[in-house]
Amino acid sequence: MDAPKTYCDYVSTLEDSNVHKIYHDLHYGFPIHDDNELFCRLILEINQAGLSWSTILNKQSNFRKAYHHFDIKKVAAYQEADVTRLLNDAGIIRNKLKIYAAIHNANSILDLQKEHGSFKAWLDKHHPKTKEAWMKLFKQHFKFTGGEIVNEFLMSTGYLPGAHTADFAIYHQVLKANPAWQNHQ
Repeated sequence: MDAPKTYCDYVSTLEDSNVHKIYHDLHYGFPIHDDNELFCRLILEINQAGLSWSTILNKQSNFRKAYHHFDIKKVAAYQEADVTRLLNDAGIIRNKLKIYAAIHNANSILDLQKEHGSFKAWLDKHHPKTKEAWMKLFKQHFKFTGGEIVNEFLMSTGYLPGAHTADFAIYHQVLKANPAWQNHQ
């Protein structure tokens, strides 16, 4: 049997209880309307850098608990004691640069919320953009947001196309959930 060519092909071979299948079928590519959940996805994508997505999916609940359910205001207020706590938490990725990026990015999102009303409104204001234009914009505001992180964050939240192939039912569900995406496929 040939190796799967896409994420859709890969998950189609998995049991319904598999973390990849659940993420793919219920979250990947679907729009997120809550700023804390958008922040969550950004932090999970940042933490995935250099690791497998399976590792992150399996640690999702640990991340939620460790980062106060990705409450942007709480994370923005983290102090050195919080950094130490996170560095000692074996349930998450213990990388100092990624932890400091989460704190910095939470503060950046607070600034964007003040200026635009919400993180989502800021994203919507800039949509659509090319991957390259998004990368440049993210570099102006966020830390630890290289090309793949920005690409996956935006694809996974419906701002860039490519999360699903058109021959899978999930693709059509994503289009229905995010009509603006239809114009940019």
